Amino acid sequence: MSRSINRDTQLCMSLSARPGNFGTRFQNFLYEALELNYVYKAFTTRDLPAAIGGIRALGIRGCAVSMPFKEACIPLVDAIDASAEAIASINTIVNAGGFLRAYNTDYIAVRKLIERHGITADTRLVLRGSGGMAKAVACAFRDAGFRHGHIVARNEATGRKLAESSGFSWAPDTVGLAGELLVNVTPIGMEGGVEVDQLAFDRADVERARGVFDVVASPPETPLIRLGRELGKVVVTGAEVIVLQAVEQFVLYTGVRPDDVLIARAAEHALS
Repeated sequence: MSRSINRDTQLCMSLSARPGNFGTRFQNFLYEALELNYVYKAFTTRDLPAAIGGIRALGIRGCAVSMPFKEACIPLVDAIDASAEAIASINTIVNAGGFLRAYNTDYIAVRKLIERHGITADTRLVLRGSGGMAKAVACAFRDAGFRHGHIVARNEATGRKLAESSGFSWAPDTVGLAGELLVNVTPIGMEGGVEVDQLAFDRADVERARGVFDVVASPPETPLIRLGRELGKVVVTGAEVIVLQAVEQFVLYTGVRPDDVLIARAAEHALS
């Protein structure tokens, strides 16, 4: 039986420059399966302060924050959780009676995936990207004890800043860099983008590496992930990241943690 929305229904939402369907399908699937009186809707905005003010004023329970709002939201909330404070990047806002606290569940998800895939701290990283998501990923590796790596970014200012904060080195491109784990935190390979068919790293670099990690979740099989699988490398996908971070958001919004079977069903539904 379909849920009915009423005056007591709690609204959760997302803010993104290019809203997708994953969060909406994932969260609403869990709300219905667990018979929770919540509903989730994706939005975009050209007036970020007004949008965040609306969350507070209308009693919206929670908000997922995606590019390009992960840093710009920080001065608009009341408190920053430890998961977001150290990296100055948020992806989740929780509203408790008009008090807005921000978190970074991307960071939490990456920390869990490092452990799940057995990636050891002596691994040499080459991480491509320097935006808000790259901050979460780089700092998750830093806090997991990784000390050897490079941040590759065409923007020298943001690249150097992220490299310094995460304890890695900066490079403008991948030429001459030998990474055991290649990490893509850019839109290269993203569905709908101009670089959807491109590899984030040269094939020769992938052949030399032990593993690849691509945070792009749509499509689930990016060119980098497909090549990594073909070559028998350790593979960490953006789909894994997006599911784990969405679970943590769900828990923050509802106080309920679904079991692994239900999470897998929700992920299959959202990614189909």
